[in-house]
Amino acid sequence: MTGRRRLGLVAASATLLAAAPLSAIFESWVWLMQCILAVGLTAGAAVLTRTLRFPPWAQVLAQVVTLLFALTWMFSSGDEFLALLPSPDTFEHFGQLFTQAGEDTRNYGVPVPNREALQFIAVLGVGSCAVAVDVMTVLLRKPALAGLPMLAIYSVPVAIYVDSVPVIPFIVGAVGFLWLLVADNVDRVRRFGRRFTGDGRDVDVWEPSPLAAAGRRLAVIGVAAAILLPIVVPGLNTGLLSSLTQVGTGAGSGFGGGGNGKVNLFASLSGSLQQSETKDMIQVTTNEEEPFYLRLAVADTVTASGFANRTPNGSRITGTLPDPSQNSRPGVQYDRYHAKVKILDLNMAFAPIYATPVASDDLKGTWNYDAGSQIVYSTRTTTANKEYDFDYVRASYRPNALRQADAVRDGSLQALTTVPQDRYVDPLVERLTKSKTTQYDKVMALYNYFSKDNDFTYSLQTSSGTSGSEIADFLQNKAGYCQQYAAALAWMVREAGIPARVAFGFTRGGDRDGNTWTITNRNAHAWTEVYFDGFGWVPFDATPTSGVVGASRTDWAPDVDSPDPVTSASTAPVAPGASSSAGPAGADRPNRNFDDPGLAGGSGTTGSGISTTVLWSVALVALLIALLLVPALRRGLIRRRRHTATVKPAAPAVVSATGAADITVTTETGQARADAHAAWDELIDTMIDYRVPIDPTETPRVTAQRLIREAEFDPEPAESATLLGRAEERARYARRPLQGGELTEALGRVRKGLSRTATRRTRLVAALLPPSVMLRWRLALGDASAGTVGFFSRIRESLVRFSPRRLLTSRAR
Repeated sequence: MTGRRRLGLVAASATLLAAAPLSAIFESWVWLMQCILAVGLTAGAAVLTRTLRFPPWAQVLAQVVTLLFALTWMFSSGDEFLALLPSPDTFEHFGQLFTQAGEDTRNYGVPVPNREALQFIAVLGVGSCAVAVDVMTVLLRKPALAGLPMLAIYSVPVAIYVDSVPVIPFIVGAVGFLWLLVADNVDRVRRFGRRFTGDGRDVDVWEPSPLAAAGRRLAVIGVAAAILLPIVVPGLNTGLLSSLTQVGTGAGSGFGGGGNGKVNLFASLSGSLQQSETKDMIQVTTNEEEPFYLRLAVADTVTASGFANRTPNGSRITGTLPDPSQNSRPGVQYDRYHAKVKILDLNMAFAPIYATPVASDDLKGTWNYDAGSQIVYSTRTTTANKEYDFDYVRASYRPNALRQADAVRDGSLQALTTVPQDRYVDPLVERLTKSKTTQYDKVMALYNYFSKDNDFTYSLQTSSGTSGSEIADFLQNKAGYCQQYAAALAWMVREAGIPARVAFGFTRGGDRDGNTWTITNRNAHAWTEVYFDGFGWVPFDATPTSGVVGASRTDWAPDVDSPDPVTSASTAPVAPGASSSAGPAGADRPNRNFDDPGLAGGSGTTGSGISTTVLWSVALVALLIALLLVPALRRGLIRRRRHTATVKPAAPAVVSATGAADITVTTETGQARADAHAAWDELIDTMIDYRVPIDPTETPRVTAQRLIREAEFDPEPAESATLLGRAEERARYARRPLQGGELTEALGRVRKGLSRTATRRTRLVAALLPPSVMLRWRLALGDASAGTVGFFSRIRESLVRFSPRRLLTSRAR
C-alpha cells in the first residue's frame, strides 16, 4: 500500500477517534456504529480512486457521493431509487430531519436517547469532517490544518454539555490527531530516504538524531507549559472571563437539581423522575402559618413536548414593588406577610419568592422584577449564598367572584391561549367544558378531570404510547408527576380559550422548625396558573396530593381526591417513598438553565452594585488595549530616539598624519554621520511598515530612487527621499558626511508621502502593529530559541562526554 492510501486510512481513523467526545451526548453507541460505517465507506472510496489514479477532484467527489449514499441508506425516506439512490423525497426527508433535530435539541438534555434526527446530524457532521481531514492531509499535505475540523467536532459537546466534558474522550481525540501528524511525518521521511542531523552528516540506525532530541525537548517543554499554565491562569469556568460572561454553570440532573444548585425549567409531558440524594437548598422564615409555593419562574412557551420558559422582561427593583392590594376588587382578600430567604445550595439567576412581592431592600440594585410573570431575576449575579428579606401579599379568591370574570380581551394574552392541534385533546376539552358558561367553571371542569375517580395516579415514570402525541399519551395512561399534570392542565385550559402557563418553584416541604422551613431538592414542584380578567394569575395544582410533600390546596381549587375539600392551605399526607415532583431525568429532557434565555448578558457575579466586578472588567479591557498598543509604543520610542536632536559641537581634536595634511575629526562630524545612519535606519523601518520591499544589495541612492518610483512620490517627499539617500551615502563612503541637512523633517515628509499613497489597511497596520517591530521581535525570538536549543545541546554533549571512569583513574594515580 502506497503512502497516500495508508495516510488516507489513518486520516479516517483519526477522525473517528476525534469523534469520541460525542459519546458524552448520546445514551448509547448506535451513532458510533453509524459513523464508523459512513467514514469507512468514504475511506474505501478514497483508497479505490487513488488506486485507479483518479485526479484529486474526482477523489473528493467520490467521497462526497459515497457519504450521500451512506446517509440515504441509513436514514432512508422509503422512496429512494433501488433503495440506495437518493430521490427528491430523500432530500425532503433530510430537511425534515434537520428541523426535527432542532426541536430535539430544545426538548432533550444530554445524554440524549436514540433520536433519528440527532443521529443523522452526527453521521453527517463526522462524515463531512472525515472528507475534510482526508483532503487536508492527503491532497493538500497540511495535516496540521486537519485539526480544525476535528476541533469542530469537540466543540459540539463543549457548547451544549451542561457540566464539564469528560476528559477521556478528549484524550482519545487528541491521540488521533497526534497519530495523524506522526503518520504524515513518517511518510515524509520515507519519501526523503535518509535521516538527517542538521550538521551535514547522516545518522546511523543506532545513533540518536540531534534533531529528534531537540524535538523531544521542545515537546517536553510544550507539555509542561500546557499542564502548568492552566494551574496558574484561571480556568475557563472559574476565571474572570467566565464570571463576566455567564451567570451559572448549567443545570442539575432533573427538575429537582443536582449537586450544582440548578433547577430544570421545562414542564415535560413525558419522562421519568430520577431521585438523587436529598440536599438542603433553601431556608425560609415567614410569619405566614401555612405558606403557599415558593416561586422561581414560569414557562409559557408551548411545544409538542411541554412548556418552556422564556426570557423575562422587567425593571430594576428600587425597594417597593406594585401592590395589587391597593386596587383590590370584591371577592379577593389580600394578607401581607414578611419572609426571609437564606440560600443554601441554589446557584441561579432567579430568586425564589412568594407571590406577590411588594417590597424588598435586599434585592435592590442588581435584581429585576417581571410584574407579568411575578418573578425576580438578575442579569448580573446569582442566588449563590444569598440572604434577603421581602414583604409579600397572599391573595385568596372566592369561587363566586372568579365566576364573574369576563373573557380575556387583552391582545397580549391571546398568545397564551394557543396550543398545537391534537386529535385527542381537542374533543376531550370540548366535551368537558360543553355545558360550562363561565371561565372559572370551565377551568374547574378541566381541573376536576385529573382525579382519582378518572383513574389518574401519581407516578415517577410516565408510560409511552402509540398515539404520536405526548399529551395524548399522558391523558390516556393517566400516570405521571407534577410536570405532566401542570403542563396537561395548562394545555387544556388554553384549548378552552383561557390564558394559562406553568409555574416552577418549591413546596414548603415537611421540615419545619417554628416559622422556618427547610426546602430540599425533593421539594421542587410545578403547577398551573390561569389568568382571570380583573384578578390576574390564579394558581391551580392538579398533581395528586398523595405524591407531593407540602402540597397546598385552596378554596377555589380544592383537593379533588378529598371527600371533604379543605378550606385553607394544608399539608397533604406523605406517601411512603414519595417526594415532590421533580422534572424528568436529564436523559429525557433538557436541563433548561435559567441563564439560557439570555440572562447571561450582564457583566458581574456579585450583587454589590459596581463593586469589584466592574473594576476588574475595566482593568481587563485596559490591559487588552495596552497589550495591543505595545508594538505601536515600541515603534514610537524607536522613532523618538532616532529623531533626538544633535548634541552641541565640542572642541575639535587634531590628529597628525605623516606625509599628509592634518585631518580634523570633530564631534560634530561624528554626530552628523551617526544622524545619517539613524535617519536611514528609520527610513528602512518606515518602508517595511508600509510594505515597500527592501533590497540589502542596493546602494542608498538606488534604494531612494526606487522608493520614489514605486511610491509615486510628489516632488516634496521625492526631494526628501533623495536627501536621505545622499546623507547615508556620504556617511558611508565620503570623508566628510553631509551636515546641515534637515533629516528629521525629511523623514516626516517621506512618511506622509507613503501614507498618502498606501491603502487604509496598510496605514492601520503600520500605526497599530508596525511590521518593522514585529519583524524585529520575530528575529529576536528565533535567535533566543536557537540559543536555548544550543545551550541544552551543549549541556547534553557535556553529559555524554562525561565518564565516571576518569575519576576512578585519577584516584588510582
